[in-house]
Amino acid sequence: MKYLAVLATAAVMLLTGCATTIRSNVTAFNDWPADLPDKTYAFEAPQGADDTLEYRSYQVLVSNELAKLGFRQAAEGQQPKLLVGMKYVTIDHPVRVLEADDPFMGPYWGPGYGRYGWGYSRWGYRPYFYDPFRFSPMRIEERIKHQYQRQLRVTINGTTGRKLYDVTVQNTSLIQATPYVMPALVQSAFTGFPGQSGVPRRVDLKIDPATQTVEAPAAVAGQAAPARTN
Repeated sequence: MKYLAVLATAAVMLLTGCATTIRSNVTAFNDWPADLPDKTYAFEAPQGADDTLEYRSYQVLVSNELAKLGFRQAAEGQQPKLLVGMKYVTIDHPVRVLEADDPFMGPYWGPGYGRYGWGYSRWGYRPYFYDPFRFSPMRIEERIKHQYQRQLRVTINGTTGRKLYDVTVQNTSLIQATPYVMPALVQSAFTGFPGQSGVPRRVDLKIDPATQTVEAPAAVAGQAAPARTN
């Protein structure tokens, strides 16, 4: 129980303590014109089950980033020149992990000697790892740890069908809540817009836990790296 309490405390510190770094791999393809005088746009209508309040809240995030770049959402009844599409997916990857927990000394990762055994204890009939250099057995626990893989794709096309911008943002982290991560993913999609076409890069952004706002890019690398949260 003490070990689980430590894990819970660490998780709370991650989300409420210091700023969280969101590391994403970004690849954008573009055929952006040198001159685009009219930047009015409308969002493509989400299909079926995708039309949720969560989806529309992420459209607002995209709209805010486009406004920074001089784009303007078309008013009702106005004919836009651009169509903006957005898709995202979150996949939970559970990973089984075996951990040795000394019931008297706390969590312990021992060297590769000793032997496994079974016996009765205050936890019931459990497997143990016996270390000949220690005086107490270690309890073997199987835990499930979750990694959340997210992908965001944003496209900008002309109303005539010309494809102008297609960006994919990928991130893998231990953070379960997609709304907490999505502001950083959206900002990463437009960092350095429109950028060099087809060149993977890494974008690191920090989220202030007090305000849940995204800070300026901490790093932008020209080569993609494993997209994880530190």
